[in-house]
Order: sequence, then structure tokens, then C-alpha cells
Amino acid sequence: MLITIYFLILVIIVIGVLLIAIKMLQDTIHKGFHETRSNVKEALNDYASELGKRVENLTQTTDLRLKEINDQVEKRLALGFEKTTETFSDVIKRLALIDAAQKKITELSNSVVSLQEILNDKRSRGTFGEVQLSALIRNVLPEQHFSFQHSLSNHKRPDCMLFLPEPTGNIAIDAKFPLENFRLLIDGNLSDSERKQTEQQFKVDIKKHISDIAEKYIIPGETADGAVMFIPAEAIFSEIHAKFPDLVAYAHRAKVWMVSPTTMMAILTTARAVLKDAATRQQLHIIQKHLHMLAKDFERFQDRMDNLARHIAQANTDIEQVHTSAKKITERFGLIEQVELVEN
Repeated sequence: MLITIYFLILVIIVIGVLLIAIKMLQDTIHKGFHETRSNVKEALNDYASELGKRVENLTQTTDLRLKEINDQVEKRLALGFEKTTETFSDVIKRLALIDAAQKKITELSNSVVSLQEILNDKRSRGTFGEVQLSALIRNVLPEQHFSFQHSLSNHKRPDCMLFLPEPTGNIAIDAKFPLENFRLLIDGNLSDSERKQTEQQFKVDIKKHISDIAEKYIIPGETADGAVMFIPAEAIFSEIHAKFPDLVAYAHRAKVWMVSPTTMMAILTTARAVLKDAATRQQLHIIQKHLHMLAKDFERFQDRMDNLARHIAQANTDIEQVHTSAKKITERFGLIEQVELVEN
């Protein structure tokens, strides 16, 4: 009986212990469940936060890329519009140029008619040659080296007088070229006999003009030994040299030089070079003086440059010595830092 009671008590104790263990196990499981739930919740929050950051970064990257694409598209569209506008502007400009060219052609036609009227009148023709000659000379030579309508000792007035240094001397220029018979020569309706007669008269007129120039504008001791006959048209100049070599030879014998606007420009350019050379010779002693002073200045410059080079070399030596001293001081500080102080 007593054993049964003890057994019952033991069973009750075991059941109590089991209940306590079960309670503790339940508490542990419940606590673990709560901890697991918290951990899962925290992990989910972290994952959600990380996912949000990635989505935000992706959104920002996408926005930036879209903005770059949009900028490139806008830039290409703007460039395309600019090129299109430029093309239209060029077309408009070319149309304007064509219109202006057409107007100029019309004006040129009117000018040709006016020129024909000018050349029909002898006085107007002489004025035309003088104006063309004046434009050429004023564009090349200084004012003090030419004069229009200059009076000579024989009371004759050439259209222009060039004042050049010796041995060239002063050169007279005549610009009143006879064009009446030349205009007849280029008429395609002339018969052979009429053309031959016109050529003969043209040669007579040119020879007379050459003789008049030589007689009026070549004065020994006052002018050069030759004069210039200005022909205000390249076509006439070429025609004379191509078909009338005897006129060219006659002009050479009379020391009258026939020139066109192109060859006149060459003569004026040469005259300007002669004037420049003469001015240089006149100023040669001044140039020599300045060259001598320049040589002295260069000697002083060389001395000062040598002094500067010596100072730079000395400064370089001082810098190397200072660098050596600094290196030694640094090494000594290193040795001092390596010294171990022994405590007594």
C-alpha cells in the first residue's frame, strides 16, 4: 500500500516535471516563434528597403538615360533644323545673287551703250583714257611722284608726268588714243577693199599719234629719252602687236612705248620699286648708323645675358648645396628618432 502511494507520488512528481518542461518548451517555442517572426519581419523590412533603393536607383538611371536620349534627339533635331534653315538661307542668297547678277547684266548693257557713246566723241574718249590712267597711277605711286596736266618748257601738257630718279628721269604719258578707224576695223560688214583702206588709215593715224607724242613730250635734259602712249583697251593693244608689227617697230624707233592697262600696271610697279630703291640709297647712311647702334646694343645684351647665365649657374649651385644640407639634416633626425632611451 505504501509502495503504491509512493509510486503515485512519484508519478505525480514526474507529471509535474513534465508539465513544467512542457510549459517551458511552450514558452521557448512561443519566444522562438516571436523572435523568428521579428527576424522575418526585420528581414522583410530590410529587403523591402533595399528593393526600394534599387527601384529608386533604377528609376534615377532610367530618367537620366531618358534625359540623355531626349537631349540627343533635341540636339539632332535642332541641328537638322539649323542645316535646313541654312540650306534655305543659301538658296535665298543664291537667288538674290542671281537677281543681282541679272540687274548687273542689265546695267552693264546700259553701260556698254554709254561707253559706245563716249567713244564716239573724241573729247569724251580722251577723258575716258585719262580717268583710267589716273586710277591706275593713284593706286600704285605716291602723290609726289606724278602730276596730271604738267606744263613742259615747250608749253605742252602731257596727260600725266611721272617723276622718277636718274637715270630714268621724268616720263610723259599720253592717253588720247585715236579709236575712230579701229572701230571701223572691227565692223564685220566691211568689204575686203574697205577693210584694207581702213587698215591703212588706221596705221596712218597711229603713226601720226606716235610722232606727235615724240615731238611734244620728249625734251632732252627735261624728260626721259622716251614717252608712253597709253592704250585704254587690251584688245586694241593686242590687235596692234598681232597684226601691225611695223607700227610697233616705228614706235620703238621713235622711243614711244605703247602700253595697255596691264602693261601700264607692270611699269608703275617697276617705277615704285625704283623709287623705293632710290629712297633706300638716300637713307643708307642712316641705316648704317642704326645698324652700328644695333650692334652695340646687341653686345650689351650679350654681356648682360652672360651675367644672367652666371647668376643662374650660381643659384643652381646654391640650391644643390641647400638640398644636400637638408638631406643631411633629415638623415640626422632619422638617426635621432631611432635612438632608444634606456630607463634606469
